[in-house]
Amino acid sequence: MQPRVLFSLVFMLMLVLMTGSSDAGRTKKEKGKKSNSACKEWEWGACEPASGDCGTGLREGTCKESDDTKTVKCKVPCNWKKQFGSDCKYKFGNWGECDIETGLKTRNGTLKKALFNAECEQSVKVTKSCDKSKSKSKGKKGRKGM
Repeated sequence: MQPRVLFSLVFMLMLVLMTGSSDAGRTKKEKGKKSNSACKEWEWGACEPASGDCGTGLREGTCKESDDTKTVKCKVPCNWKKQFGSDCKYKFGNWGECDIETGLKTRNGTLKKALFNAECEQSVKVTKSCDKSKSKSKGKKGRKGM
């Protein structure tokens, strides 16, 4: 056989093998995502952490067309703003100036994303103390040889 014909055969064989293996991988993934329900629209509840007020937990969903229910794993971040709910994501501006009378500074946030059809406020306002004692100090940690 000529080298050109041999190269063409090897190339075609590799192409067929690569296509076949990617199809097989897709069917495995689809099997893992199969749902027993033919429901198209789900209404999801809030994520309920297994312990405490953050961490991994479960979220329950109800089908709008039937009485089917489904439970899925979820996670509530430990740095979430409890008053807004873990499914409402906001984009916040910079902190304002300190109000000397109240000792607080404020910033506003606008709704960026509502997960799982959560009911979220379009804009929110948060406050925090002007006290600088809570800020992390940039100490001399890790310095050696002094």
